[in-house]
Amino acid sequence: MPENKFLKDVQLTPSKLKLEGDSIRFTVMGTIPIESVLTPKNPKVSLSYHAEGNELSLGELELKREVASYKYEGRFSLKFEPWMTGATLEVFFYQGKKEDLKPFEKQVLAKGVIAPQLMVKLGEVYPDEPIPVVGLFITSGALDKELIRNEEFSFLFDLGSSAYKSSDANLATLKRLDAFLEANPDVQDFKITGLQSPEIGEGRDASLGMKRAESVSKMLGARVSRLSESQFKMDSRRNDWFDLRLLLRDYKGISTNRKDELYAVLMNQESYLEQNERLKKIPGFSQVAQDLYPRLRAARVEITSKPRAGLDMQQSIKLKEALTKNDGTNALSFAEWALAAESTQSIEEKAAIYSKMTEFFRSPLPYNNMAVVRMRQAQRTLDQGSKEILWEEALRLLAQAYRIEPTPHTLHNQGQILALMGDYWEAYKKLSDASTMSLNPNFLQHNEALRGALDILRGDYKLATLRFDYRFTDPKDFFNKGIAYYMLGDFPNANMAFEESVIQGRSFGYGYYGLAMIAAAGGQQEVALIQLKKAIESNRQLASRAYTDPLFYEIRESSEFAAALTEK
Repeated sequence: MPENKFLKDVQLTPSKLKLEGDSIRFTVMGTIPIESVLTPKNPKVSLSYHAEGNELSLGELELKREVASYKYEGRFSLKFEPWMTGATLEVFFYQGKKEDLKPFEKQVLAKGVIAPQLMVKLGEVYPDEPIPVVGLFITSGALDKELIRNEEFSFLFDLGSSAYKSSDANLATLKRLDAFLEANPDVQDFKITGLQSPEIGEGRDASLGMKRAESVSKMLGARVSRLSESQFKMDSRRNDWFDLRLLLRDYKGISTNRKDELYAVLMNQESYLEQNERLKKIPGFSQVAQDLYPRLRAARVEITSKPRAGLDMQQSIKLKEALTKNDGTNALSFAEWALAAESTQSIEEKAAIYSKMTEFFRSPLPYNNMAVVRMRQAQRTLDQGSKEILWEEALRLLAQAYRIEPTPHTLHNQGQILALMGDYWEAYKKLSDASTMSLNPNFLQHNEALRGALDILRGDYKLATLRFDYRFTDPKDFFNKGIAYYMLGDFPNANMAFEESVIQGRSFGYGYYGLAMIAAAGGQQEVALIQLKKAIESNRQLASRAYTDPLFYEIRESSEFAAALTEK
């Protein structure tokens, strides 16, 4: 193919294809020179959009002859299809005999589509990634044992000190911590992070934060000594603005505009000391420091835990007898049956118990919960046909549960299945109805998070951010929240959400990918490459996406980018 002469000034607007709503919109325009030595014969310009196994011919562009050139312009709006994420948009120039199908020149205008909204997590299963938990069980009591609890507790220290003190504030915090553990004894994760504020009196000892963590660990004594190594973690942070950004989120002492100025400095990728000097110059920051810095002389305890319950030995014997007999006899109460199902970790045992409960009790609980079992079994197979069979059975069970008694859990689960099946509008309606039926904050957290994910796919990013106004523990919810803010161009809040996704699950990987997107959008190619490498190291599935994502076009040719994609 000769060097382009006739297509040398072709322009694509925007320069990178982007998904907006359900369409890709762009304009192709340019001119073909008419000169004595370059006068084309029977000129023709056409466009093709293609990927492996798919091709969409966009036809010829009308040529309008002017004095020294042919001018062309074409505006296109293509309904998006999944194959387009890796497609190539090409322009072709033909001349000579009309039957000659070989182009005289061609040029690639764009590869891939910028579509971060399609990364939103709805609970789908992907190879080599952790299987997402879907569906909500109805439990026997007011406390939903399926929802893991996450709580934070801050123990405060004197300026520059690592000695724990029994102040009224710390004693009140310890009392809350003990109450939390009593209600939620099944500890999943227990982390103590020692902090240091930016004050001069805090910076003399670089190990002050770790000493504070150790001091709190010693004070907690038996509460942490019974934990395994995998459950208990201890860390420290210094010369890091992450904790101040978290405190700023709920701080009411300054205007929104001033807060935005602070965020702009905290997110500008300068060094810690440079950021510190810039912060001091912002009007009102002295008051912020006075109010918030003392709260950073602390050790923060983060606990992830859930309630624990089960049957005693005599009840277990009765349960075994009822499961093995088919004579219709039952010596256990409804609550005991439900508790038995909730306490077992075996999905097969849950299925057996809930199935038997449908014989003894007319209640939505066993039908709803049996449906959740089928939903989770569907998560464990990659065969699409098997998935659909399990989903259809789950929907039939949920319909029966709803006929017995309408519950928000049943509607949520119907919405979750419909979302996984790709019926987003019907899913959204189910989830919306579910939200009107419950005031339980734990239920609403799960339901609204899924609604927010669907809002992102619907293009209502502002509404989506409102759905994520909960304290999450799942990294995917923080990632979805970050996507919503990213699509609004609110990079400070997007950055915070992606950072929290990383903190909650480093192996998840998508949080790092989000941070790379923000860096790339800001022209910080080195930072984007660092975050992208972390994303791929955490989750190899992200390598193929990074390779086709136009956001990283400028750094794709670097040797560092190639290394990030190929390292194992």
